Amino acid sequence: MTTADIAPDIQAFFDEPTNTVSYLVADPETRKAAVIDPVLDYDHKSGKASTKSADAILNAASERGLSIVWVLETHAHADHLSGAPYIKLKTGAPVAIGERIREVQKIFRPVFNAEDVSGDGSEFDHLFKDGEVFEIGALKGEVIATPGHTPACISYRIGDAVFVGDTLFMPDYGTARADFPGGDARQLYRSIHKLLSLPEETRLFMCHDYKAPGRDDYAWETTVGEEKARNVHVGGGKSEDDYVAMREARDATLAAPNLLMPSIQVNMRAGKLPPAEANGVTYLKVPVKLAG
Repeated sequence: MTTADIAPDIQAFFDEPTNTVSYLVADPETRKAAVIDPVLDYDHKSGKASTKSADAILNAASERGLSIVWVLETHAHADHLSGAPYIKLKTGAPVAIGERIREVQKIFRPVFNAEDVSGDGSEFDHLFKDGEVFEIGALKGEVIATPGHTPACISYRIGDAVFVGDTLFMPDYGTARADFPGGDARQLYRSIHKLLSLPEETRLFMCHDYKAPGRDDYAWETTVGEEKARNVHVGGGKSEDDYVAMREARDATLAAPNLLMPSIQVNMRAGKLPPAEANGVTYLKVPVKLAG
């Protein structure tokens, strides 16, 4: 058996308030593990945050005798705050993201007048390049650049599983929006087809699920074959031009995510809060534009 043949041990953690799925991915041989897309619990109405969701992952790892060696972000999320710094604090594991996070930082730094944000990605411990290989014990991980939803989106191929971030949803729900600054529907289509070129039995793990109409349960695991055959946005051989027309028309009707403003400010800083002001309090900003 080669390292490529080792099937990762995968445990999912679903955060219903943000419809986010985080993952604990372990090598069954060495008991080394990675956490993918951890969530910081945040109540926007009160401004209170907690580590309940991240603690659930840490407790599961402890109970199973796992040592966390990576915290992996698929992108700078716009719908939840990252729990990555807390996982790092408790485990020492480095926090990694795609190298094009630099572009995301440069887009949003002026939006929030975030002068502390580097623009070079140095808030993160490691910036992955497309095709880069990393290790989780005896497991080999491969980075697949999948831009379109954001410029910095990447997917992680670990054994027979791929963690796709927001690039794809379950077949009955479709694909991610591409209207955020730096997003591009045509690029997203090509990224999706990069994933759909993998062997049909490859398992795909979503970062979100919203229960498509007619489905009563949340779901986050499917396969390349299922997505190719049944995805309501790209399945059945839909052309790039048809997809782009559909995606752009659909995106024009979508509201901003509830936690867009706080999420971007925190996540472009690798999950860290903005610097405290002179009174010792940290504030999240909301840019206000008067319609005219």
